[in-house]
Parts: sequence; structure tokens; C-alpha cells
Amino acid sequence: MDARQRALAYADCCGRYLDALEATPAPDAESLMRSRYTAFVRERADYLLATWHASHRPAQLDFDAGTRWLGLQVKDHQQVDAEHAEVEFVARQRDASGRAHRLHERSRFVREGGRWYYLDGSLH
Repeated sequence: MDARQRALAYADCCGRYLDALEATPAPDAESLMRSRYTAFVRERADYLLATWHASHRPAQLDFDAGTRWLGLQVKDHQQVDAEHAEVEFVARQRDASGRAHRLHERSRFVREGGRWYYLDGSLH
């Protein structure tokens, strides 16, 4: 989103992080959260695993066939200290049967070696 809360084009928002992970890491936890949402939409397991902290990273990711992601709302972003942050968000989706789902989570992030990583989250 830009300053006026308008959606940005893929290349201007998350594409630069997903398409150039090594050269262009997300600059903060909120940007990483938004890029991870986009990675779920585009089924980019490589990006999701690379941005998941090693202490909590699953061995693999599977995507549910027929899932349609409907939107992301970032409700809060807090910089806890220089190396830790939290992002609260709501992501909406429809499964293959058309049933709507809502994921409301407060996610924790850590910065190591100048890069942000998703640690874990608690559902609300």
C-alpha cells in the first residue's frame, strides 16, 4: 500500500523482494509480512522457507489446491527493539469449496545478519 492506502503494483511492492531475495531483502518486518502473503498467493514455497527462521522452519510447505487469497490487512506493526518486531494482520481466503476463511495472527519477526525472518505467530 502507498501512503494513500492504494494497492501497489507487484514490482513496486513485494516483487522486488520475492524476485531478488539475496540482493533485495525486505527492509522491515511489515514489508516481509506483505511479501510472505504474496508468496502464499503465488505459491512460492522457496521464498517462504528462505524467510522463515531456521529454528521454526518446516521441512516443506504444501499448498491447498483451489485456495483463492482475497486480501491482506495489516492492523499493527511494532518494532520491539532493533532486532525484533511484531506484525498483526488479517488474511482472507476461500477454499476450493468456496468457503471463506479468515486468518488473524500476531506474528513475531527477528533480524539476523541484516535480514528479517518470520519466527512464529499466535492466532487471534
